[in-house]
Parts: sequence; C-alpha cells; structure tokens
Amino acid sequence: MSKTTNKYSPEVRERAVRLVLDNLGHHSSRWQAIMSISAKIGCSAHTLNEWVKKAKVDSGKRAGVPTDVAEKMKALERENRELRQANEILRKASAYFAMAELDRWSK
Repeated sequence: MSKTTNKYSPEVRERAVRLVLDNLGHHSSRWQAIMSISAKIGCSAHTLNEWVKKAKVDSGKRAGVPTDVAEKMKALERENRELRQANEILRKASAYFAMAELDRWSK
C-alpha cells in the first residue's frame, strides 16, 4: 500500500498528461507547457512532470521500467520475502521438534 494518498484520479492524470503532450507546440518548452497546465489543474509542476515522464516510459517513448512491470516485480519481491520468512519458520520448527524427539529418546 502506498504511503501517500493519490489526490488526483487516474482520469485527471491522463488528461493532464495528454494536455501537456498536445500543447507542446504552443509553448517554447515542455517545462512551460507543464507550468501552464499544472496551474490550471491545481497540481505542482513537479508532479505533472513526473506524470509525463511516467506516461512516456509506459508508452515506450522513454527508457525505464513500465508501471505494470514495476508493480509485478514489487508483488514478486513481496511474495519472495514472505516465502523466505515461512521457510525460516519451518526450519526453526523442524529443528525444535528434532531436538524434542532426541530428548524423548535419550531419557
């Protein structure tokens, strides 16, 4: 679960990114387009810039790990961590019961 709350819906994010990409020709730079659109939407320019970069990565126009791949990797890492913890618990339980069995036979 994310530590921050998402103030903007995915639809608003997509629309803002689309506005930036569609209006690049009307501004002297991408940053100026971002500044203009972010003021209209009510988010910070930095936030909108991050959305634009993420959209470009997801569409393959920029190098990086796409969102769906990153989410899958995160889920697999979580599962791997949980399985390692379960294996550790089972290893310790096995050792405990093996010692208990040895103690029982040695008496």
